[in-house]
Amino acid sequence: MNRTTRLVILLAAVVLLGTVGTVAVLRAADRSGTRDQDQAGGPPVRTGAVALQPSGGRELLVRNLAWGPHRDEIAAVPADRPAGPRTVSGVKCLRFHAAAGTGICLQAEHGALQDTYRAVVLDSHLHERHRFPAAGIPTRARVSPSGHLVAWTVFVSGDSYAGTNFSTRTALVDTRTWAIDTNLESFAVTKDGRPYHASDINIWGVTFADDHRFYATLATGGRTYLVRGDVTARTLTTLHRNVECPSLSPDGTRLAYKKRVAHASSDAPWRLYVLDLRTMTETATAEHRSLDDQALWANNSTLVYALAGDYGSDLWTVPANGKGTPRRLMTSALAPAYLG
Repeated sequence: MNRTTRLVILLAAVVLLGTVGTVAVLRAADRSGTRDQDQAGGPPVRTGAVALQPSGGRELLVRNLAWGPHRDEIAAVPADRPAGPRTVSGVKCLRFHAAAGTGICLQAEHGALQDTYRAVVLDSHLHERHRFPAAGIPTRARVSPSGHLVAWTVFVSGDSYAGTNFSTRTALVDTRTWAIDTNLESFAVTKDGRPYHASDINIWGVTFADDHRFYATLATGGRTYLVRGDVTARTLTTLHRNVECPSLSPDGTRLAYKKRVAHASSDAPWRLYVLDLRTMTETATAEHRSLDDQALWANNSTLVYALAGDYGSDLWTVPANGKGTPRRLMTSALAPAYLG
């Protein structure tokens, strides 16, 4: 084999290797584009109009967590087909809830040195009505059944409810006047029938009964309590111990909540329970895994909540009566709200 022949073979090998590399890159890029379109192997998405007062059947709105160009956008699916294609809105939220044509969207504003946060009140077409600065990392959000009140909780220090080294700030806004209570810790507290004052009080996890009454968690002295709040009187009254992130049933008779249980891991201490407000009887649900979420009632008999998943969180569902078994409702989703 002479020198010329060797050079020809070498050049042919270089060209072949370059072609193979180019094809591999193009195929990888094509697969990546497909994953963006199909949300990383999850359900397909499509852009479109998302409304908080749907004209068709009942809908489920969520924060879409699947990887791709529409991650963190609020997405809608038919409530009876939660695994179907998602219609994404273009509106990104870290936490979200909606009722009666009003939405609350907690967002991050990414700065050069640090992130800041804001709470944005949305109208029925997801357009901004008003915004407020948020004091820390978003963690909970709720809208009253009428849409007249919104509340949100942020961490102002620490980033987990599991330990004791954290501080929260919960704000409440009347969307009719834009009057705001920036910190529910300013409400007068009655604990065990007596006025109570302490410097370590934290309030979080509001759930509304109506435009005057709500429930939330109050923490003090290393314990947590369910409190009933009165917006007009600006009071908080303890009702039950060891209740975190309550969620009121549509008929107003029960609360779903996370409860710390004995012998659980210190970083995963909670189980999902239901409290009958008339008898104060607790019922453990069939979900035995620890969850750090404010559950949502899909109806008067079924709970929806988030657990860790491949792309952040998946939504699960379980009966509220302690029977049945948990089942996955949606992959790559968080912050659900049922509308219609």
